[in-house]
Amino acid sequence: MTEPTLPLITFYKGWGAYQQNLIEIIAPLSPEQLALPVSSGWTIGMVAQHIIANRVWWFQVWMGEGSPELAPIAHWDPADEVESPALEATELVAGLESTWSMVSESLTRWTAADLGQVFQLPAALREEERKYFSPSTLQWIVWHVLEHEIHHGGELSLTLGKHGLPGIYGNA
Repeated sequence: MTEPTLPLITFYKGWGAYQQNLIEIIAPLSPEQLALPVSSGWTIGMVAQHIIANRVWWFQVWMGEGSPELAPIAHWDPADEVESPALEATELVAGLESTWSMVSESLTRWTAADLGQVFQLPAALREEERKYFSPSTLQWIVWHVLEHEIHHGGELSLTLGKHGLPGIYGNA
């Protein structure tokens, strides 16, 4: 008997809902609201840019997924050596949508059999970055990107709530 090979998206459907929640909290924000500081010293907009850039960094730079047209988004990260200007809500939403397409297409194609695939350090890593990373499995990378989004989504929610704005789960 053949074992079923369900796509990983089957197990990550909640991530798609979380993606939609991120869009809903970012889309209505004004430039002034995107400039509100969060506890990390960044702004709401910077944290959103970091979430988006992180998807490209792991899925494309590490694993070769997605369209080459997404590559510049990896530099949206405020921690990147290439300084990126603050983006408006429409640009952030477009970034969330385009990078989510990359993530969901990958999760739709991959199955549990792929989880053990090991990805070596990308050639694009700088020497100082190489000290902090080691070869990583697909399973670890997918989980890491998701946990990263949950962490920073919580950071966004707390900051938005502090200013009377809805967070990931509304006004809860």
